Amino acid sequence: AIIVFAVMTAATLLVAWRAPAATGAVALAAAFAGIVFLEWAVRANPDMLVLPGGPLPGMGPSATDSSISLHLVTAAFFAGGFGGAGFFAQGRSSNALAPVIWSAAGVFVPLALLIALYARIAHLDRSIPFAILAVLLAAGFAAATEILTRREQRPGLVASTALSATGTLAALALALTFALDKGWLTIALALTSAGAAWVSTQRPIPLLRVLSSILAGIVVLRIVYEPRIVGAAVGTTPIFNWLLWGYGVPALSFWAGSMVLRRRGDDASLRSVEAAAILFTVLLVFLEIRHAINGGDIYRYSAGLTETALQVCAALAMAIGLERLLVRSGSIVHNIGAVLLALFAGAAALFGLLFLENPVIWRIVIRGEFINELLLGYAIPAILALLLSYAVAGRRPPAYGNTIAAGGLVLALAYVTFEIRRLYHGPVLNSGATFDVEQYTYSIAWLTFGVLLLAIGILVNSQRARLASAAVIALTIGKVFLVDLSTLTGVYRALSFMGLGLVLVAIGWFYQKVLFRRPAAFQPPFSAPRT
Repeated sequence: AIIVFAVMTAATLLVAWRAPAATGAVALAAAFAGIVFLEWAVRANPDMLVLPGGPLPGMGPSATDSSISLHLVTAAFFAGGFGGAGFFAQGRSSNALAPVIWSAAGVFVPLALLIALYARIAHLDRSIPFAILAVLLAAGFAAATEILTRREQRPGLVASTALSATGTLAALALALTFALDKGWLTIALALTSAGAAWVSTQRPIPLLRVLSSILAGIVVLRIVYEPRIVGAAVGTTPIFNWLLWGYGVPALSFWAGSMVLRRRGDDASLRSVEAAAILFTVLLVFLEIRHAINGGDIYRYSAGLTETALQVCAALAMAIGLERLLVRSGSIVHNIGAVLLALFAGAAALFGLLFLENPVIWRIVIRGEFINELLLGYAIPAILALLLSYAVAGRRPPAYGNTIAAGGLVLALAYVTFEIRRLYHGPVLNSGATFDVEQYTYSIAWLTFGVLLLAIGILVNSQRARLASAAVIALTIGKVFLVDLSTLTGVYRALSFMGLGLVLVAIGWFYQKVLFRRPAAFQPPFSAPRT
């Protein structure tokens, strides 16, 4: 039956070669050849159900029996026939569709037969010989692509060249699939994406840009299936583990590919690769943090204060980096990525740092008096939020930057408050009573913080800092009248009101004499009266 089918397929190709009107039969013959060969090679043969070297070695059929040779010879015949015909048919017809059909058949059949042989002989396991066959096939497609690019323009030549280039990358991807396993395949596909982007700058084949983005999408789907890349073998060593290679190398590859693709314009392919670069960079940082904090278990259900703080700091730092990169690139992907990271940092700070992981609400042990989790979770994010607000100044709506600055102010005030409570209550902040001296310290610290913000606003001429100072001082006034008046007793109550009054008088005098001072009216110099 196979011999008869081969003769009929050869006859079909010959008729289509002599009569261009029958070219459509080539596509049907190619599809039929792939289906027949896949069924013949992959169907459940009894010899595929017996494992060689089992309980009685040598008793069962070998995995390299005589039928494999028949598969190889027949596959070589079909692949050579379709591949050679698809290449030599270029330039023979004035109809643009005919050479495209020949080229598509010449690319599809060899790849389909190679996959069928791999499933039949290697049982979808790692196989270096099949990887070598795939590399040889890729070399053949690459040579065809190079020859076609040098020919004079004919109808359908550009599409046929793109199909040959597609076959080259597909064969290389198969070679990597056959030779590699686990995380190495992910890395290899990401590098192939960058390679396709580079080749697109050397050869004017638009489809290569699309292939680069398609390969990036395949790598993204791969990590959706298993975020640890290599499963439980990811290791427990912080930073230098499989996450670094499985996410770091693809991230670098996608960044390099995006820079190469940008040389020839901004399109959907470039944006896809840029999105993959940002995604892998963010996941690398976030997963490395989870891995280091949780002893290698990135699937741990909950996150603590330290992990949440690191995630917020990382998100703010990456948002700042994307904002700076956006100035040069103007990419909509960088724009959206920066906003999303800022939103994530804001949500994590609001619901995580200020509520779910708040050491004043929950029993969380704070080690160290000054170098502790409070510094990491509140002071550093406050500084990063301030830097981010200045990074977006003048380029985004004022409300966006002011909101980020307000969030930084809240975190800074929380750090001052929590640090004072740490000094009075020890490692567990939500235990013990609050005495007069502690309540008075809060008022003094908030007032000092407000005055410091005012001084900074005056020195750098920042209206935002002066407004923040006014907000903190107003909050302090409210605390003194609503809290200190009802809780403090004796000398602390008097000191609280006296200190607040003196500071308010000084601030009022300063605003009146310095900030709101009007320039004196101009008076002309004295001159003698005319006579």
